[in-house]
Amino acid sequence: MKSLFLKNGMPVAAVLLAMAGAFATTSMQSSPKADTLAIRPGYFPDSNGDCTEEEPIDCSNIQKPQLCRLNVTSGPVAYEKDDQNNCVQPLYRVVNGQ
Repeated sequence: MKSLFLKNGMPVAAVLLAMAGAFATTSMQSSPKADTLAIRPGYFPDSNGDCTEEEPIDCSNIQKPQLCRLNVTSGPVAYEKDDQNNCVQPLYRVVNGQ
């Protein structure tokens, strides 16, 4: 009786284990990365290309068709500030919290 259970039960257990592993691997691949924070402060460049110290506006680092601007659809484009206070990376408009 014991060998009959092992003969029939082991393949079923192996299939269930394989399915669980496949689902676990898929969920790890689609989990969000730590660096995908959407909201970033957006700064405006001065004539030298340095970011101004004026109050920043909320922008997103997730790529979209609309750039983040001072007056939503018009005005200067907001940039992400690097460690040397340079405006290097244009940011995007916040849509649905991203």
